[in-house]
Amino acid sequence: MCRVRVLVGTRKGAFVLTSDGKREKWEVSGPHFAGWEMYHLKGSPVDPNRIYASQTSGWFGQVMQRSDDGGKTWEPVGNNFAYDGVPGTHQWYDGTAHPWEFKRVWHLEPSLTDVDTVYAGVEDAALFRSTDGGKSWGEISGLRKHGSGPHWQPGAGGMCLHTIMLDPTDAQRMFIAISSAGAFRTDDGGETWKAINRGLRSQHIPDPAAEVGHCVHHIAMHPERPGVLFMQKHWDVMRSDDAGDNWHEVSGNLPTDFGFCIDVHAHEPETIYVVPIKSDGEHFPLDGKLRVYRSRSGGNEWEPLTKGLPQKDCYVNVLRDAMAVDSLDQCGVYFGTTGGQVYCSPNAGESWAPIVRDLPAVLSVEVQTLPA
Repeated sequence: MCRVRVLVGTRKGAFVLTSDGKREKWEVSGPHFAGWEMYHLKGSPVDPNRIYASQTSGWFGQVMQRSDDGGKTWEPVGNNFAYDGVPGTHQWYDGTAHPWEFKRVWHLEPSLTDVDTVYAGVEDAALFRSTDGGKSWGEISGLRKHGSGPHWQPGAGGMCLHTIMLDPTDAQRMFIAISSAGAFRTDDGGETWKAINRGLRSQHIPDPAAEVGHCVHHIAMHPERPGVLFMQKHWDVMRSDDAGDNWHEVSGNLPTDFGFCIDVHAHEPETIYVVPIKSDGEHFPLDGKLRVYRSRSGGNEWEPLTKGLPQKDCYVNVLRDAMAVDSLDQCGVYFGTTGGQVYCSPNAGESWAPIVRDLPAVLSVEVQTLPA
């Protein structure tokens, strides 16, 4: 029977949660890097022992961490970023004589085929790549050269590049999303990029149907159908059937279409999950009831999943990178909250139980399915 490892990034450290395939009893390791903001941890699909982590502090800056033993020990990598003496600044070199200054690394995406290649999305929005296990980084500069770049604007959480998706069928294709610029795709390994926001509408920009300016919160795909994308954006749940060239709304009967996270069942490409919250001003569940919504039809028809979740006086949020699925035969679904709870459903959402309850606010949740 396979095992499961859940990687949790929080406001005050990282935690590694492990269980067997039943996903009933859990071992908790951590906090690693106690007191530091751990924006994202993600394991390599090539080597389950390799994990990358983004460690950041407003005072000490950005540190990249790498583990080669499944999170038991860590070493700092990324020696070509520098502090310029001003607390809270972070710099990586962008391929020119000048470094690119940014606030933090929001998202790490390891290569599907090479254990030492990993991508990083940063704030302010830029995309970097390392091919030596995180020791050195270079910018994929074609993204910032997109003609719309001067019109990108930050959302409430900053101008963060928060989503990176690699196409498992085409090594040259990648999708990214920026808040509040929108979604972009490259078909040539990052040399050139195309804005893929047709069909998105945002009422608070001068042109609601503009090429850029849309507040995309998260994008997800099923690896067997990389041309079908699902998006949670500011106020809408969207779907594309042509790799992002066109989008249409699938919010359907959701009680509210505002939220941050979205994910896809490991074995059912038309089954998707979201966690609606009340509004862009009130980041908590409607009526104080924590509910995950599932669609088994690729959108429009949604059902609430509540068994084991608090249905009274619950005012937590689930952030954009804080939901994940495992690939066991009966797909497990996981999410973490700003209240410090990490929930697991070992049966695709039918019932939920907390793995842990009292962590710092959860920023990210990723899952590795491990051999027995």
